[in-house]
Amino acid sequence: MRAKSVSITELPPSPDAERHSRMIKYAIAQGIRVLCIVAVFFVPGWWVLIPAAGAVFLPYFAVVAANNVRRGPGTAVQRPGAIVPAAPVAPAAPSSTGAERHA
Repeated sequence: MRAKSVSITELPPSPDAERHSRMIKYAIAQGIRVLCIVAVFFVPGWWVLIPAAGAVFLPYFAVVAANNVRRGPGTAVQRPGAIVPAAPVAPAAPSSTGAERHA
């Protein structure tokens, strides 16, 4: 019986691609933070608290989102069928004939 073949789409993204994706998310979040800081100077009254809160709390969420590494069902790399781990071999029992002791 043939083993199930592994599709390339089941493999996780490369570390470079994953890092690039996380950097994009972090840069977008920091861009929104900069917009919140600029909005603080232009928003009148107590409404200034909304962009101020965004400028204060957004860095935390940006770091959490950037450090979030996907571990979905496709991230487990399957072992190819030709590579089978070897079972441990039990040590051979000594012979009881006694001929080896006199040699």
